[in-house]
Amino acid sequence: MKIVVAMSGGVDSSVAAALLAEQGHDVIGLSMQLYDQSGDHAFGSCCSLEDLYDARRVATAINIPHYILNFEKQFGDRVVRNFVGEYAAGRTPLPCAHCNSDLKFTELLERARGFGADAVATGHYARVERSPEGTYRLRRGVDASKDQSYFLFSLTQDQLSRAIFPVGDRPKDAVREYAHQRNLPVAAKPDSQEICFIPDHDYASFVTKHSPDVAHSGDVVDEAGHVLAQHGGIHRFTVGQRKGLGLSKSPTGAPMYVLALKPDDRQVVVGPKASLERTTLTASGVNWIEEAPAGPRRASVQIRHRHPAAPSTVRALGDGRAEVVFDAPQIAVTPGQAAVFYDGDAVLGGGWID
Repeated sequence: MKIVVAMSGGVDSSVAAALLAEQGHDVIGLSMQLYDQSGDHAFGSCCSLEDLYDARRVATAINIPHYILNFEKQFGDRVVRNFVGEYAAGRTPLPCAHCNSDLKFTELLERARGFGADAVATGHYARVERSPEGTYRLRRGVDASKDQSYFLFSLTQDQLSRAIFPVGDRPKDAVREYAHQRNLPVAAKPDSQEICFIPDHDYASFVTKHSPDVAHSGDVVDEAGHVLAQHGGIHRFTVGQRKGLGLSKSPTGAPMYVLALKPDDRQVVVGPKASLERTTLTASGVNWIEEAPAGPRRASVQIRHRHPAAPSTVRALGDGRAEVVFDAPQIAVTPGQAAVFYDGDAVLGGGWID
């Protein structure tokens, strides 16, 4: 089988390519150039010029062709613009999910066709299985600590039918060990722990640079609307945040947390931790991996990447929306993040928290 592998220059995608080549497939390595390499923009520990070199070194080591594709415009339009716009609107974006769905599995599948390839493989810790009925199911990776199915909820049946995740059936330690055994040049390379286009973790400065109009001061208020402090822009905050509020405790002495952001009023609403609890949420842009349920559906719903999935009832509302009712209140349900619905380790679907 001819397979295109998305090679980021990291150990996971490198092992994915090596495994497929070892199995006898006709493998082509593709790397995405996401920004102007001649500029002075500092990227983080992934997606850099050095990573492109690493991907090429791996391709040479395992004797497969390697190409670099310029996705600078697509990345800016679909990922960076969404990131800035979401923060400006008082929401907390999830750029990795947009990058996966809008670039890796939309653009790369299209490019794969140009190479005559049958499938696209990545280094994600997830699995795809075909059901007896012929539909495709997305499942969690075997290594629960590395599972990345949360970021892939928007994949369609057509995309899943051509997606391969070679490392999803093994733990990270085994992936790293395989890289050492094969003497891959990136075997000891550390994992990336950051958003690639914000290496210093200063999201607020990045948003301000790309959208200066968001840097408006406003009020930090309590649940009753009493002004407690001033802020330098709602893009500096996210629901559940405790630090950097300009105040440490409420009049009762309890720690304060961000409860909500009101961009139209330029208000950051704060209150005690108990006020962060929510029993329901609605999500938009919902994708169902197989088909939308006709009625209420029991599921475990994950509202952040590192958040345990919580027992819930999910109901499709139509128009790409869904309602989630949790069995027990959840802390910091954050607009802009993904709510992903699971049945055991299988992804039923997911959407963007309203």
